[in-house]
Parts: sequence; structure tokens; C-alpha cells
Amino acid sequence: MHLPVILRVTGILLALFSLALLVPVIVAMIYGEDTIETFVTAFAITALSGLALWIPNRGGQDLRAGDGFMITALFYVGLGLFGALPIYLAESTALSFTDAAFESLSGLTTTGATVISGLDGLPKSILFYRQLLQWYGGMGIIVLAIAILPMLGIGGMQLYRAESPGPVKDTKLTPRIAETAKALWYLYLGLTVACALSYWLAGMDVFDAICHSFSTVAIGGFSTHDASIGHFDSAAIESVAIVFMVISGINFALHFMVWNRRNPLLYARDMEVRMYLLALAVVAVVICAILIHNPGSDPSPIRHGLFQAVSITTTTGYTTRDFAHWPSVAPILLLFAAFAGGCAGSTAGGIKMIRVLLIFRQCMREIRRLIHPNGVFPLKLGNRKVPDRVVDAVWSFFSAYVIIFLTMVCLVLAITELDFKTAFSAVAACLNNLGPGLGEVASTYQSLPDPVTWLLMFAMLLGRLEIFTLIVLFTPAFWRR
Repeated sequence: MHLPVILRVTGILLALFSLALLVPVIVAMIYGEDTIETFVTAFAITALSGLALWIPNRGGQDLRAGDGFMITALFYVGLGLFGALPIYLAESTALSFTDAAFESLSGLTTTGATVISGLDGLPKSILFYRQLLQWYGGMGIIVLAIAILPMLGIGGMQLYRAESPGPVKDTKLTPRIAETAKALWYLYLGLTVACALSYWLAGMDVFDAICHSFSTVAIGGFSTHDASIGHFDSAAIESVAIVFMVISGINFALHFMVWNRRNPLLYARDMEVRMYLLALAVVAVVICAILIHNPGSDPSPIRHGLFQAVSITTTTGYTTRDFAHWPSVAPILLLFAAFAGGCAGSTAGGIKMIRVLLIFRQCMREIRRLIHPNGVFPLKLGNRKVPDRVVDAVWSFFSAYVIIFLTMVCLVLAITELDFKTAFSAVAACLNNLGPGLGEVASTYQSLPDPVTWLLMFAMLLGRLEIFTLIVLFTPAFWRR
């Protein structure tokens, strides 16, 4: 581990992020709000802290393999803490620093869990800032920085591999990693603009359209209203949300290939996309059937059942109804569907569909081996053989995911008097970067004690960085390198 270069890169990234704290100032000026000083103060603290890490460590060694893990973890933690400053300093939120940090990290990791109630009465600059955090976190602010770091003499491949989600992290869309980052962000920006325009045409005002486009494409789930998308009570707006949630849950590398080759059939040929769309359809049909079978559980079972199925399965977390009060099997099914999440390389959380598909294929292969002990059955996705290294990595990830999840649930139950449903759903929602849970965390997480809040923040980080990027830092071997 090379501490000077790690501090240098972390300082640069923090200094770059400080510029984002000035964007809500423009919103505050437009609406004549008194939050300008709040954001300027947060900008000054963040910028000076970044420069304090950067300037003393200028020059020296280059970024090497393994350093990216430490930089990624430090940056997400640092950004979560410094990103909490405007929320903590704002008089309108009246939050403790722990709750402000939870809100900030929830935005950055696109979890969407909130400790704030009364969103409709908050300054628009604060609301805009929450949405902006999710937009930055959606594709990964580190990937954005990779496009800039080469100009500062710093390579970015290590950061890209550490931050990008999915079981296989060696594929680049373009020959140079900086060009890869730019390609992803151009695509991401294009989808955001298209989503904002669609929301506006569907009936949202300009402010809400822009804010909700940020969290929709990021699959974050933050809203500018306590009632989330349900505030608008519009089938047209819900339809726009469904379309862009589905699109954002697909691998962005595949989006790039489709755009580059002008061939939409690539979606149909991708096994993960087919499984993803099938899972969404099955969950939607089952949820709608449950609501129809239970008259009175929802006035519009098909409309709201479809929306919640897509929102929760993709780990977005928007709501149109309080699904926690639907017939008991429906919210549990939705919560478990979020464990699968979206496609690898998307902004969704969860285990990812490609891993679920590989686990299923491996299980079927083991059954065939029992029937034909001497047979040779290579594991394939389409016409490509999956290397054993990838299969081993998928099973290791799944095992770690389950063990960490169960351990955290036990810890929450051990240190609080929460009921099992609340503890189970809170950990599941944060680890899967989902947001809304059940029980006491169905709407907000503000009732949780501080120790549980910090534990759930750790769960958010584990989910966003896909377990091993963070866990590797706790192994003695990493520090002996």
C-alpha cells in the first residue's frame, strides 16, 4: 500500500466533489432561499480538506494495483461524511450529524433510505442536493473522475475495477479507461435528459422533472415529496418512471454497444437481459394477482402492483402506495425480489441477475453430474464458456452476501428492541441499496438509534461496493503487501 498516492488521489477526488456543492447555490438563488451560506460553507470545508490531502503528497509514486480498493473505500466514506455537511448545517432539516451522514451516504450509494420527513416543506436547494447526490452516485462519481485523472498524471484502471459493479470487471468499452468513463457518462447524461423531458411532458413541473430524472436513472428512489411518485397520482408519470427504471437496470455497457452498433437486437440476445425482464414480468404478475385476489387491498391493483414490482425489484424504491400494508406475502415477495436486483454494470443494487443466472446454471450442472457422474458439462452463457474462476467468484460473493446479511440482522436485533420484520427489512433494504423497508422503517429510518444507523450505513457501502472491495481492507494480507 502506498499511503502518499492514496491520500493524493483521495484529496483530488474530494476537491473535485466540493465543486458539486456549489450547484445547489444556483437553485437557492433562483428560488430566493437562505441556504446559500450553508452550501458555500460546506464547499469551503470540503475543498480545503481535499487540498490538505492533495498538496503535501504531490508527485511521487504512481497508483498501483490494490491501491484502488483503499481509495474507493476512503472516497465513499469521505464523500458520505463531507456530503452530509449541507444537510447537517441547514436549519430546515434539524438533523444530528449521524442522521445527516445517513442521508448523504444513502444518496451517494443510491439506496434511497431517508431519515427526513416533511420533504414538501424543505428548501428546494436542499431537495435538489439530495437528488444530485444520487445522480453522482448512480454511475459512480469515481468513474467520472477517471476521465479527469489522466490529465493529472494518474491512471484510473485500478479505480474502475474497484468501483464498477458486476462479477467480471476487466471489460472495457473503449481501448482507454478514460474513454470508457466518458462513454458511460455521455450515455448516462443522455438518459437523464430524456427522462427529465419525459417527466415534464407527462405533467411534472421543471424542478420535479429534473430532480426525479436524477434519482430514476440512478435507480436511487429519493423524491422531492413525502408521498414519492404517489404524490402526483398520475398514470402517465408512473409509466415514464417504469420505462426508465427498466432501462437503467440494464447493463450500461450493453446500452453502449446497442447505441454504437445501432442494433437493438443485442438486447434480445443477452441472456442476462432476458432473465431480468422475465423476473420483472413474473414478479409483476404475481403481485397484481395477489392484490386482485384480495379485494380492498388496493383500489388500482394492476397499476400500483406493476409499478411497485418494477420499482422494488430494480431496487429503485419509489412508492405510489404503502406496500408494507398490502397482504403479507406481497411485501415479503417484493423484498426478496430486490435481492436479485438489476443487471451487472447497471445502476441497480442487489446481487445482480447475472450472478443469479450463473448460480442457477451451476445448480443444474450439479444435478446433471449426479445423473451422469462421468459426464463433462461446461458452464456456458450463450455460446461462451464461463471460466471456473468466475463461477468460484460468484459463489464466494453469494456466500459472503448471505453471511453478512444474516450477521447484520442478528446484530441489529442484539443491540435494539426492534421487531424481526423491521430489522430484517432494514438490513435487506440497505444492503441491496433499495431504500424503503417494512415495519418501523416503511417510510423513514429516523426512529432508529445511532448504533443501528451507522451499521446500516456500513451495509449501504457493502452493497454499493459489492462486498469484497470493502471486505478486503479488513484482511491482514492486504496490509502486509
